[in-house]
Amino acid sequence: MEVVWAVGQLGAVWLAVLLGLVMLPSALGVSLGISEAYMWVLVKTLEWATIRLQTGAKKPQLQMPRTPTANGIIERDETPMEKEIALLHRADFEFSHIFYFCRKGFEAIVEDEVTQRFSSEELLSWNLLTRTNVNFHYISLRLTVVWVIGVIVRYCFLLPLRFSLAAIGITSMIVGTTVVGQLPNGSVKNYLSEVVHLTCSRILVRALSGTIHYHNKENRPQKGGICVANHTSPIDAIILTNDGCYAMVGQVHGGLMGVIQRATVKACPHVWFERSEIKDRHLVTKRLREHVADKSKLPILIFPEGTCINNTSVMMFKKGSFEIGGTIYPVAIKYDPQFGDAFWNSSKYNIVSYLLRIMTSWAIVCNVWYLPPMVRKEDEDAVQFANRVRSAIARQGGLTELPWDGGLKRAKVKDTFKEEQQKNYSKMLVRNGSVG
Repeated sequence: MEVVWAVGQLGAVWLAVLLGLVMLPSALGVSLGISEAYMWVLVKTLEWATIRLQTGAKKPQLQMPRTPTANGIIERDETPMEKEIALLHRADFEFSHIFYFCRKGFEAIVEDEVTQRFSSEELLSWNLLTRTNVNFHYISLRLTVVWVIGVIVRYCFLLPLRFSLAAIGITSMIVGTTVVGQLPNGSVKNYLSEVVHLTCSRILVRALSGTIHYHNKENRPQKGGICVANHTSPIDAIILTNDGCYAMVGQVHGGLMGVIQRATVKACPHVWFERSEIKDRHLVTKRLREHVADKSKLPILIFPEGTCINNTSVMMFKKGSFEIGGTIYPVAIKYDPQFGDAFWNSSKYNIVSYLLRIMTSWAIVCNVWYLPPMVRKEDEDAVQFANRVRSAIARQGGLTELPWDGGLKRAKVKDTFKEEQQKNYSKMLVRNGSVG
């Protein structure tokens, strides 16, 4: 009985601490300065560890991680095939013409510009986590001690704290939206729904030890608009809803995610599609247009890339989001990988493993830029509009702009792309008189 009583008392103290130091400030939208102090200590510790690492790396048996290029890929002079081959010959086909294709093949095998976007960004220095190199903590005794202390802090203190906050935030979201959903439609219901979403999102951000810097808040998405952003992680939605409410768009899921979806849609006009519906592009467009047409509804949040990219680039935006009409509010999200890797490599980690990695990292630090609203021009089609919005996001976030489809994360290159290059080369041969 004494053990049970002691556990109960400890649990009560734990909940009281969470209520007083996290939940109440989250509801009021204020900070007690604990996160700022934690980040200051963390930055100083990582700076010290970097100096120790650089000092120890002078030993011949140790090597610092290579310094990647600005974009994390091989720098190449992207010259069209016609110009490249024109430099090789001035007459008919020669055996040396294959050198162009051999070089391109070697470049793709060593490190191409697409598949590298589906793996974690390489760091310039070790962040006392094991993602970069597991051997760095053996450089010196003091660095080993600090690394061990960090493991204990992350797994024995931060992980239970973050798990508790995440459980409270998710439970509060389900219960709060379910209760609000019973109210009649009106301004009171909308106001309480926004309060619940904002409060729960702030709790979940604190569960990630999130430090988020929002820029140009005067450009925040307005009701009746469409918010589009680059996509790195499932937590992108939490990062954005921490500063404002949005109507989510997505496929209906089962399990815990399905419970959350069914609860939240009662209080807020989220747009969830069944698996059979989401394949019908006309049906999706119709429902989204109906939502945008109602200027009293929250802005729709869409990630046009359709998959998670490692936050070094922005890949092709699917045009469906830009055929709906209305005002587009671009948002650029850039995470700092020094404190934790926010990228979700869904082909390597399931959602449970990913969340465990996130909750055992130091923190999630990112910058969010609200860009000026954009509208489609009269002489502009949906693809051109999508590319213009993508370029604006890439410039603001310091990301590389790539024309490739993020679907290559799970699929092979379409045969049409290969055939296009073959046709271009055959036309060159015919034009030069090498064929016929």
